[in-house]
Amino acid sequence: MFKSKSRGQSIDAVKRPWYREYGEALIVALILALIIRTFIVQAFKIPSGSMEDTLLVGDHLLVNKFIYGTNIPFTDISFLALRDPARGDIVVFEFPGDRDKPFFQRKDFIKRIVGLPGDVIEVRDKILYVNGEPYRIPEEIHKDPMTMPRNSQGRDHFGPVTVPDGHYFTMGDNRDYSYDSRFWGFVPEETIKGLAFIKYWSWDGDNNRPRFNRIGRPIR
Repeated sequence: MFKSKSRGQSIDAVKRPWYREYGEALIVALILALIIRTFIVQAFKIPSGSMEDTLLVGDHLLVNKFIYGTNIPFTDISFLALRDPARGDIVVFEFPGDRDKPFFQRKDFIKRIVGLPGDVIEVRDKILYVNGEPYRIPEEIHKDPMTMPRNSQGRDHFGPVTVPDGHYFTMGDNRDYSYDSRFWGFVPEETIKGLAFIKYWSWDGDNNRPRFNRIGRPIR
């Protein structure tokens, strides 16, 4: 009887206060969320129309962060890649022009890879050529019927250029209204954060309502 009472008092004596238990649970949850966000999957929101109609303003999507290799935070080192980026992949990457800025000032872009290392890229009269062959995707659109003069390099006439090793050439599906590799250059492989693979939510800001027909749709 004495031993039982003593044992009960001992248990009560080491019982942790409720706020400590909740605090420890919260810390564990935050650590797990950080690990998932850093190495597995991350959520992004589409802010512009450069990828219309594949991705619309207000689409919320998930990005696979381990398919191209897991990046060590605050470095350009990655490991355990499942595969290399492929032509046609829609990827999220750190804007190359921000590489000299502090990490908290760097912007994320989302575009489609159209050129791999060694590819020759050229745009003539709005048509994209990869290695001399026209390259079109079903989602590609041109919202501006006008074609820029041939002597103006940029949107409708570009190149030819060869994609260097370790880099990729990206373009928006909304070809006439996309700020992409035609204007600021190639995407270094180490800046690619992951592959966009599903839309988990979509909000039509113009009409203040959800786009239920887009929720849960894979991104291609």
